[in-house]
Amino acid sequence: MPVLSERVQSFTDSVIRRMTRISDEHGAINLSQGFPDFDPPKEIMDALAKAAYEGPHQYSVTFGAENFREALAKKQGKAIGRGIDPETEIVVTCGGTEAMMCAMMTICNPGDKVLVFSPFYENYGADAILSGAEPIYVPLVPPEYDFDLGLVEKGFAEGAKAIIVCNPSNPCGKVFSREELTAIGELAVKYDAFVVTDEVYEHMVYAPYRHTCMASLPGMYEHTITCNSLSKTYSITGWRLGYLIGPAEVIEGAKKVHDFLTVGAAAPLQEAAVTGLLFPQSYYDRLLETYTKKRDYFLEGLDRIGLKHNVPQGTYFVLIDIQEFLDLPQFAGWTDLEFCEWMIRNVGVAAVPGSSFFKEEVNHLIRLHFAREEATIDEAISRLGRLQELLKAGK
Repeated sequence: MPVLSERVQSFTDSVIRRMTRISDEHGAINLSQGFPDFDPPKEIMDALAKAAYEGPHQYSVTFGAENFREALAKKQGKAIGRGIDPETEIVVTCGGTEAMMCAMMTICNPGDKVLVFSPFYENYGADAILSGAEPIYVPLVPPEYDFDLGLVEKGFAEGAKAIIVCNPSNPCGKVFSREELTAIGELAVKYDAFVVTDEVYEHMVYAPYRHTCMASLPGMYEHTITCNSLSKTYSITGWRLGYLIGPAEVIEGAKKVHDFLTVGAAAPLQEAAVTGLLFPQSYYDRLLETYTKKRDYFLEGLDRIGLKHNVPQGTYFVLIDIQEFLDLPQFAGWTDLEFCEWMIRNVGVAAVPGSSFFKEEVNHLIRLHFAREEATIDEAISRLGRLQELLKAGK
């Protein structure tokens, strides 16, 4: 057989999606891959039922149906604080995953460098590699996941073409402050670079923290490519509806990349999702209230069974410290991946090994999510409580 490309040899399959497959095989509660176990809003489902019979069923405009782009421009224009031209400043993509890939392929040439904060959503490193770029990692330092701005400037000074900012950040739940974003943005302007943001969890930011769109900051719209998705906000992860927003020159290039990657997102799903994009502010207020309660309920359960964890400022992810279990004789020498696979089989809960998110050598963290109904959370906490039996037996 001929030799395969070097790029596919340089990264693995998605560990997150692999954990879901193993979880399904063993009937575990899946707290690994971040999707809810409850339905989207009824209004959106009703709109989908209508679209099933009335259409559209054929291709929409490749860069997004007109009414969908207009609704996006209206909603996100408020967040960014300026008018968004739905014809020249938006590309609708097949999920946030394609949005990020499309952005990277639009701005990166082979050999370019891209700054990535670590921990990071696992796709970012692969996106850089697939676009021919070299990722340069900047650590986010726990417990607050702060960063050294000097390292960011060092990366730009060494020629980084862009920096990827996930805000709120998956997996650690960090919400970048306005001051932090301003400092990053000033460096991007100074070194004539791009900021590529992933803002898919924009409506899951817990008090007293606030979400700031990088593109809304003074002078940053021309340097920012905003990647986002409807998946988490409307509980429709399987619909794969994402988008890019940016200056017209960038979006013109992104349209070409997108056209030859996927042609276009599903027309009937775009039609149905317009209903959600036109929801009033009260919907997003209720969404935040719902997830705030879920976060608090889940963290209280973790505290009750004695699992050590961070407190996310945003997203629906929590990092659990498993070092005390790895110190037990029966787990000596184990990796976090091996522990997660064991936990699926023996505890019945699926998590993601933290090492898949860190460039640094991190083997003592696992990621869980709480986008679940209370009954599911209760059962997951009950099962995770069995871990304490291991500690008692080991003492």
